[in-house]
Amino acid sequence: MSETYDAALRRGAARLAEAGIDSAMGDARALLAWAVDVSTTQLTGRLRDPAPEHSLLKFNAALNQRAGRSPVSHITGGRLFWGRWFEVTPDVLDPRPETEILIARALAAPSPGKVLDLGVGSACILGTVLAERPDAQGLGVDASAKALTIARRNLDLLGVSERSNLVVGDWLEGVSGHFDLVLCNPPYISETEMPGLSPEGFRHEPHMALTPGGDGLAPYRIIAPKLRGVLSATGAAMFEIGPTQAAAVTAIFARAGWAAPEILCDFDGRDRCLVFANHA
Repeated sequence: MSETYDAALRRGAARLAEAGIDSAMGDARALLAWAVDVSTTQLTGRLRDPAPEHSLLKFNAALNQRAGRSPVSHITGGRLFWGRWFEVTPDVLDPRPETEILIARALAAPSPGKVLDLGVGSACILGTVLAERPDAQGLGVDASAKALTIARRNLDLLGVSERSNLVVGDWLEGVSGHFDLVLCNPPYISETEMPGLSPEGFRHEPHMALTPGGDGLAPYRIIAPKLRGVLSATGAAMFEIGPTQAAAVTAIFARAGWAAPEILCDFDGRDRCLVFANHA
C-alpha cells in the first residue's frame, strides 16, 4: 500500500529538521502540497489517504533540494505574496512577508494615478498595488534585464500588463514624469552582514538584490536628492529598510531636504519602512 499523505509529511519534516531547517514542518507541507498539486488546506483533508507514487517521487526530489538549502520558492517556482502567486527564480529576490508592511501602507494611501517601483524585481510590489488599484498605472525599474523578464511574466499573470511598463535602469536615472506613489525595497544589507545570511539567501538569491556593498545605504544616497523631481506635489515615497537603519536613512533624506518620515514596524516590532511625504 502506498504511503499516506500524513506519513509522507512526517517523514519529510523529519528529513528537513535533520538538515537544520527551522521551518521543517511548514516547508514539508508546502512541498508535499505542491507535489500533489493541491493547496495546503486541501492536503489537510487527505492526510489519511494514500499518496500517488508519482507525487511521492516528486516530493522526495523536492526534499533533497530543500535539504540542500534551495529556497522553497525556487523548488515550487513561486511564492504567495498578498494572496497572489508570483513566479520566483534565482534572478529575483524571494518576496518576504516583511514587505507586505510596505504594501499595507501603500494601499492605505489615496488611490494613486501613477506608481513607480524602483528595483522592481519579481514585481511583487508593483503588481500587487496595480491589482488592488485598477485605476492606477505603473512603471517598474530594475538594473537586471533578467529580473524584468520575471517581472513581466508576473504582471501578465496578474492581468495588469496593459497598465504597466518596465525599463532597465539604475534607480532614478532616466526616469521622467511625476508619480503619486514611489515604492522601493532596495538592497540594504551591509557587506559585513552578508556572511551571516541564511544559506538560502547567500547561495541562491542574486547578491545585487541583497546588498549594494559597504554599509548598505548607497541606494538611499542615490535616490534621496533626486526623489522630489519625480514625486507629485501630494505624493508619498515608501522605502523598506533594515531594522537598524531608520536613523541613518532618515539622516540621508534630511540632508536632501526631506522632513522626518513616518516609521512603520514589522511583525516583530522592528523598524521596517519609512514613508516620506512631499509638499507642494
